[in-house]
Amino acid sequence: MQGFLILNCIIGGQTIASVSPHLDDTLGIVIIGVISLVVTFFGYRFLHWYESVAWIPNVVAFIVMLALGYSHLRANQSTPVPTPTAASVLSFASTLASSILSWCTMTPDYGVYHSPAASSSRIFMYTYLGFFTASITAHTLGAAFAAAAPTVPAWNIGFQNNSSVGGLVNSVLMPVGGFGKFLTVLVALSIPSACAPSMYTFSTSFMAVAGWFTLVPRWVYILISEAILIPVAIVGAKTFYTTFVDILSVIGYWSTAFAAIVLTEHVLFRGGSFTEEAYPISMWDSARLLPSGIPAVLAFLCAFGTLVLFMSQAWYAGPVARHGSGDCGVYVGFIVAGVIYAVLRGLEKAHGKQRDAIKEREPESGIS
Repeated sequence: MQGFLILNCIIGGQTIASVSPHLDDTLGIVIIGVISLVVTFFGYRFLHWYESVAWIPNVVAFIVMLALGYSHLRANQSTPVPTPTAASVLSFASTLASSILSWCTMTPDYGVYHSPAASSSRIFMYTYLGFFTASITAHTLGAAFAAAAPTVPAWNIGFQNNSSVGGLVNSVLMPVGGFGKFLTVLVALSIPSACAPSMYTFSTSFMAVAGWFTLVPRWVYILISEAILIPVAIVGAKTFYTTFVDILSVIGYWSTAFAAIVLTEHVLFRGGSFTEEAYPISMWDSARLLPSGIPAVLAFLCAFGTLVLFMSQAWYAGPVARHGSGDCGVYVGFIVAGVIYAVLRGLEKAHGKQRDAIKEREPESGIS
């Protein structure tokens, strides 16, 4: 989450800096980082309200961008492009899957605020459609404008050799003058809506690791997150594309393994139920009563050890990926993690039942 927080701040900083020659990425990053910090400090209720309205400026900006850029986008349809290979399509799909699956590590932090009486199906559909609609819209528009940028000099200058998303947005909106700059600033100020939940979760995640982390006030962790965020984002902005690809890819690999383990636990060992019987609330804060976590760690390590053979990155390509299969790492990691966890967790539960049975017989048999 801290990795995505850094990347979002880079994009927000670039977007703010694009509206005026007197601004730069560094100042923009600081502005986005501070706004995210303030929103997080106000707590969940304010965060929830902010999330519910922050998308509105983006919708307005996207509509205006399409209206202004339609002729260029239409003309770009005739530009010849290489025929995509199966490997390139698969790799691109892996990148998209990684960016969405990474949210699975933080959505539970906000699901706990739903009423227990709410329909699980309704919550699922709202969550799914929220991710689906936002992702399809942003990815499609991003691909269209980025592909057309090289054929439109003004857009290409703002895009800065594929390194400034904010510059591209501002260039597309430039024909409407001050209103375009206003929309660009609003888009930038909506980016903390992605940053603030990540920062909020950064603070709560420590408390899920060990009880003694709760001795430190949560706002201290938020300040630590901010202290890491700003300097790393400023440095990362100098080499944005490389930073983006490297961090996003690594996060994608591990979050798919994480998702497989959580889903396997829920479906196979909790019966797909959210009842008190499946998830006893009385146990949540007692490590002694919870599963050991050893099967999860081992499954996670096995998944990584296997997916390395199938991953394809600029800095490394596994032996299988080098033979033209594309990046299959996220899929392999998901399957391996799920299967290995199912086996090891099943063995752990069987051993636990056997141990409990022995303890129950001890007083009768006189075993010391």
